[in-house]
Amino acid sequence: MLELLINVATEFWFVLSEMAPYLLFGFLFAGTLSVLLSAEMVERHLGGRGIWPVVKATIFGIPLPLCSCSVIPVAASLHRHRASRGATTSFLLSAPQTGVDSIMVTFSLLGPVFAVFRPLAAFFTGLVGGSLVTLFQPAEAEKGGNGVPSCEDECCTNVNRSGRVIRLLRYGFVTLPRDIGKALLIGLVIAGFISAIIPDDYLSGVLGAGIGAMLVMMLLGIPVYVCATASVPVAAALIAKGVSPGAALVFLMTGPATNAAAITTTWKIMGRRTAVIYLTTVAITALAAGLFLDYIFTARGGSAAPSMPGMIPAFVKTICAFILLAVLGPAIWFSVRGPAQITSSSREGPMVTLSISGMTCHHCVQSVHRVLSKGPGVQSVVVDLKEGKARVEGKNLDIPALRRGVENIGYRVEKVDEEQQSTSKKEE
Repeated sequence: MLELLINVATEFWFVLSEMAPYLLFGFLFAGTLSVLLSAEMVERHLGGRGIWPVVKATIFGIPLPLCSCSVIPVAASLHRHRASRGATTSFLLSAPQTGVDSIMVTFSLLGPVFAVFRPLAAFFTGLVGGSLVTLFQPAEAEKGGNGVPSCEDECCTNVNRSGRVIRLLRYGFVTLPRDIGKALLIGLVIAGFISAIIPDDYLSGVLGAGIGAMLVMMLLGIPVYVCATASVPVAAALIAKGVSPGAALVFLMTGPATNAAAITTTWKIMGRRTAVIYLTTVAITALAAGLFLDYIFTARGGSAAPSMPGMIPAFVKTICAFILLAVLGPAIWFSVRGPAQITSSSREGPMVTLSISGMTCHHCVQSVHRVLSKGPGVQSVVVDLKEGKARVEGKNLDIPALRRGVENIGYRVEKVDEEQQSTSKKEE
């Protein structure tokens, strides 16, 4: 047992040190994007019908570090700001599959071929899905949002206005690690156990090769939430134990791009036809990309493992690993023990408590906080991720508008409790 734990810890540290320099750079670049890319800039380019808005939406989505849950309110905001269904769908498909942080981690653990192929596959998926929606979806009436005004900044833009550098560092090394830190730690531990327990090439005999193994990876990936960055160590461990690069790619595409909550929310916001196209596109393009990637590796006779020995000195990797732990440690502690909430300063007047389902990360908390803060008569908003509740205080609150505002960005209000002095009302 002790030997097993030592082997797991050794593999954990090896993977952590390999990915640390690239992930830290990815955090920095993601913070830069959060400052440079505003919602207004994105929304200005995604309106209208045709293929060009779809192409631009796909390109916008690829570098953004958004998971399949946090991308929903962003896409809902884009759609309500008159982005076409096709452009919104392409953004929904491309954004969660990759981000600048996951691309850097892919490069460190799976090599340059995988690192280039993965965003290209995400681009192809977004382009195909958005084009199909544009082709088969009837022309939609241009309309603005209703209820509470939608946020003017995306959930990937930090609300801190004390300076661009502070906003950049806060998003890259505080907000983003809080969102992916726990999932990344779990992914590293799983990768360590896979590497320590499963013999080399064992899975090639169990799963086989070709489309059968890819279908198994797809069935694992589609219904559950998998972080685009945290899934890379797992995929690297699976490849080392015999899973083909193509099958691992299918897992890396379907896991981050879909989950049960994202599918049902897309159905609600975009309609049944769009949701079916969305899911079908992910499945078919993942299989096609997986088969093509296997063909590439077979043709070049190489391995999916990175062939870059000595590219970064070992002592630099070790230093970066300790820095990464220093970044992830407080983030994980905060997400596990601390209150994941945003609180406004003023607290007076009647209070309304909304029980909200679908919030999974700090991006979600920011989105809900922004949309509720813009409601008529709102003076104070507290959004608590752990409890799944938002507490709103103010005068003459428009409760139906508050509910619509939250649901318009992709979340579900399960219950509303209205408290005024000593009385309490409940709206189911």
